[in-house]
Amino acid sequence: MQTAEHFPRRASPGVVGAVRHSLLWLVLGNAIGVMLAVLLLLPELNRWLGEWTYGRWLMVHMNTALFGWCSLPLVAFLFRLYAADRNALDAWSRPILWLWSGALVIGSLSWLSGHSSGKLFLDWSGYARVIFSLALGALWLFLAIAFMLELRTAKSPRWTSTLARALGLVVLSCIPFAIYVASSPTLYPAVNPDSGGPTGTSQLESSLGIVLILLVVPCGLTHRKKRDLTTVRLAWTVFVSEVLVCATLGRADLSHRIPVQFLSLGSLLVWLPLIPVYYNQFQWHAATGRWRRSFLWWWGVLVVTGWVFFLPGVLDRFKFTDGLVGHSFLAAAGFLSAFVIFVMVQLIGEEDAWIFNRRWSFYAWSCGVLAYVIIMTAAGWIEGGDATFTIVPGPMRDAFYLIRLIAGLAMLAGSLEWLVAASSLATSVPQVKLETSEVMVT
Repeated sequence: MQTAEHFPRRASPGVVGAVRHSLLWLVLGNAIGVMLAVLLLLPELNRWLGEWTYGRWLMVHMNTALFGWCSLPLVAFLFRLYAADRNALDAWSRPILWLWSGALVIGSLSWLSGHSSGKLFLDWSGYARVIFSLALGALWLFLAIAFMLELRTAKSPRWTSTLARALGLVVLSCIPFAIYVASSPTLYPAVNPDSGGPTGTSQLESSLGIVLILLVVPCGLTHRKKRDLTTVRLAWTVFVSEVLVCATLGRADLSHRIPVQFLSLGSLLVWLPLIPVYYNQFQWHAATGRWRRSFLWWWGVLVVTGWVFFLPGVLDRFKFTDGLVGHSFLAAAGFLSAFVIFVMVQLIGEEDAWIFNRRWSFYAWSCGVLAYVIIMTAAGWIEGGDATFTIVPGPMRDAFYLIRLIAGLAMLAGSLEWLVAASSLATSVPQVKLETSEVMVT
């Protein structure tokens, strides 16, 4: 047992609002996913959708999952990090959240109307591109004002924490501009003839971005259990070393068969034991245990399969098949979703964490993800040897897609239970000095 004095018993209205908005987008995204699974089995139903066919709904499904379900919990994390949930500004968190969700609604209508930049996960174009960038800018302004207000009222702020958060604000200030510019098809074409596609270098870069998030988030959510910084320093040393290695690797049109490409990507395997040990250095309240173990297991599977699938011979079989669809689903619905739920459980406090810890919804979601990943991996392997497998309807293909539909229905049911439970969340603005609670540290 360990005593902690920084766990709020109840979340602020801003944090609760972000949880509800994210769960609403999760349910909507899952419902669209189920519809898409039905269309794969019964493609003739596309005729009933007019111009809003499979391809356009797929963009809405993917973008709302990333910018709605996966992003809004991190917005709640920023509310907590910059003390926007502990002062008079908390009431303004609601307009910020509605502006964000409103931008997603407008973006969805834009995608359904056929407007897109042509870039995966950077599909923002036209007025939707402007509005989402403005929503990002409004969030940054809100966080900056909250941060300055805290500095004015704090009696003895820690200079290390203040400096780190100030630097974080500087980095965050670039994001609205970066999203707006990166969405332009003139900056980097969706189909780039100068690139050979994903390389070990590009995969390592994106993976290190995820590792950076995993390293930073605990510092804004809780405190370390003890003064020994050995593990923390080791993790950051390894991260910096891998960044330097990544900077020396070649880019552009490089084959995955070049040893340095798949060997450098294999350096991520060091994080299999290091991330769990790193997270064990911090204090978490007992209710986070289930989802902490879940995201760490999904993380391990993601790292191992990500490297194996990139190896020569394996990637040649899986490239452009349902196998990579399954691996992307493992990343988003498995690892990332479990991680953001873990973050939300820590943010909303022990008294309300029950909404995510019901056994039925946990297993409905987890088993649905596992079934989806297994069945799509198997379909991808078969498709790699026979390109007609997913094009020409057949008993095995239809059976695979039926299991995919059932998995989606299980996940939809689990997410619906979370959304209904979240509607009953009570809120109270935490004071600067929070209650002390006994927590079990595993």
